Amino acid sequence: MTAPARRPGTAPGRLLARALVVAALAALCWLLLPAGAAQAAVPGDLATGDLATVEVLAVATPEGPRGPNGTGDSSVTVELDGLTDKPSTSVTVLITLTLLSLLPAILLTCTSFTKILVVLGLTRNALGLQQTPPNQVLAGLALFLSLFIMGPVLADMNEIGVQPYLDGDKSSTEAWDDGIEPLRGFMLKQTDESEIELLTNVADRELPETREDTPMSTLVPAFILSELKQAFIIGFIIFIPFLVIDIVVSGALMALGMMMMPPTMVSLPFKLLLFVLVNGWALIITALVGSYG
Repeated sequence: MTAPARRPGTAPGRLLARALVVAALAALCWLLLPAGAAQAAVPGDLATGDLATVEVLAVATPEGPRGPNGTGDSSVTVELDGLTDKPSTSVTVLITLTLLSLLPAILLTCTSFTKILVVLGLTRNALGLQQTPPNQVLAGLALFLSLFIMGPVLADMNEIGVQPYLDGDKSSTEAWDDGIEPLRGFMLKQTDESEIELLTNVADRELPETREDTPMSTLVPAFILSELKQAFIIGFIIFIPFLVIDIVVSGALMALGMMMMPPTMVSLPFKLLLFVLVNGWALIITALVGSYG
C-alpha cells in the first residue's frame, strides 16, 4: 500500500506559521516596551511539544542631559547683574566717533570760535595785510582761545553729564539733559533778547515765557547772530585808528603832489609801528576774553 499524501496545513506548516506569529509578537513587544525594562519573555507552546522560549531584550533609551545639580532641570538662568550698569565699550566708541564727526559744526555754532576768528580776520584787514598772518595761524589761535574760554563750561559738562553716564549713575537721556545745561547757560548769557525774538518770529512760534525755556533750535542761530554782531562791533573799533592813519597819509601825499604813490604802501609801516607800540595782540585778546565775562 502506498502512504497517503500529506496535505498542506499539517503539523510542520502550522508550526512554521505559529513561529512567524511568535516572532511578530516579539518584535511588537520590543517596540512597545517602556524605557528601563531589562527583558521581556514571550513563551511559545506549539502543538507538537517543546519550543524554545523567545526572549526579547529591551534596549534602554538614553536619557536627556542633566543639570549641574543632577536634578535634570532643563531651565537655564543667565545672570546679567552688573552688565547693564555701565555703557559698553562699543557704545562708548560709537558715541565718541559721532561727536568727532560733529565736532566742526559744534565748534562753529556753539562756542566762541566764530567770534574770535572773525575779529582776528578783521584785524588783519585793518592792518592792510592780505595773507599775514596766514589763515592757519589765525584759526589755531582762535581754537586755543576758544578752549581757554570754554574750559569751565566743558568741565561742568563733563562733571554733570559725561562722568555719571560712564559710571552708570545716569541714563543717556538724563546725561544729555543735565550735561547740556552748562552750554545752554553760556549761550543764553551771550545771546541778545532781540536775536531770540527775531528768530522766534521768523519761525512763527510763540515767544518763550523765560530765556531758559528757549529751545536749542532757536538758541543756536540766535547765538551765532549775536556773536557775529559783537565781532563786527569790535572790528569797527579796531578799524578806527588805522583808518585815521590812512587819511593822514593820503592827505600828506596829496599835499606833496605824490598822487601816484599808493597810500597803503606808505601807511603800512606806520600801522605796524602803532600796533606794536600799543601791544595790539594783547589788547585784542584781552577784549575778546573779557567780552565773555
